[in-house]
Amino acid sequence: MNALENSLNKIAEHILHFDEASLTSLWDKYKGKVEQFSHSAEWEKAVIILSIINAVRTKNAIINEILLKNNTANKTKSSLEKPKEKPYLKLVK
Repeated sequence: MNALENSLNKIAEHILHFDEASLTSLWDKYKGKVEQFSHSAEWEKAVIILSIINAVRTKNAIINEILLKNNTANKTKSSLEKPKEKPYLKLVK
């Protein structure tokens, strides 16, 4: 792994420890900064920060979607595997 990849991996490790709720609370702030274009290092940093926030939100949304599908599939599978018991009913004439 080269130095660039090492740096990116370290950054990713740090980002993975950030709480999505805390990042989301900053989303409006950085969205506003990005919308107010200025050819400056601060604007460029704001774009990167907003992208990081969106990346974490996207990652979590994908994970939640996959977990939901797996849980639904497991519930469906387990309900299919269990033999259905006949309900206790009496015929009344």
